[in-house]
Amino acid sequence: MLLAIDSGNTNIVFAVYDGEALKSEWRASSDAKRTADEYGVWLTQLMALDNLTVDDISASIMATVVPEMLFTLKTLCRKYFKTDPLIVGEPGVEIGVDVLVNEPDEVGADRLVNAAAAHRRYGGPLIVVDFGTATTFDIVDENGSYCGGVIAPGINLSLDALHMAAAKLPRVAVQKPKTVIGTKTVPAMMSGVYWGYVGLIEGLLKRIKGEYGAQMCVVATGGLAPLFAEEIDAIEHLDNDLTLRGLSEIYRRNTQSL
Repeated sequence: MLLAIDSGNTNIVFAVYDGEALKSEWRASSDAKRTADEYGVWLTQLMALDNLTVDDISASIMATVVPEMLFTLKTLCRKYFKTDPLIVGEPGVEIGVDVLVNEPDEVGADRLVNAAAAHRRYGGPLIVVDFGTATTFDIVDENGSYCGGVIAPGINLSLDALHMAAAKLPRVAVQKPKTVIGTKTVPAMMSGVYWGYVGLIEGLLKRIKGEYGAQMCVVATGGLAPLFAEEIDAIEHLDNDLTLRGLSEIYRRNTQSL
């Protein structure tokens, strides 16, 4: 089986694939101070609860946007699973996506993984909206090439900034409010965040499509995607496993001829 690791700025997602089938997945906080042993003990215990053992893992692949995590996760794979991980973005790893931007090395590995997985399932041209630490919009053409994108502050990041900058404003959860007009502080903040981001997403999707000049499929992924997909008609597909599936597909792409 394959261990796939998606290491983001906020969370790390570990998943086990048996061929194309997702067996289990687990989520941990990204923390460069944690050791490979800490992640290893945590992960193997959770695997045991799903009747999986380290001996079930025969290969591994990872994508990370946090360089400080790379050594720890490599050590985790080698020490606990006896595998040498395939790392998206390293020389020789074929993603299947031509990157048509001025500085290809600056594009996050997770965004290219999403582009590859989305185009394979939905075709193109398309827009991938990823609700992560940042809210990103990635544009993929009909040939599967990555054409660029938009990076906006993530929803939780915006909430944290608002809470830290204004002493009297509490930290609130992200959820759809009952009304747009809030009659108390918390409902007013919830409305600003939720409806503000609905407007941001709808507005950017409209502008991207207008600039691209063609009809485009829109795919949403990330932890908060379900909350916004139900309100935004322009989002056609909700795909929470997009990045993990992309890692699985990239692994098969790079090993099928071996």
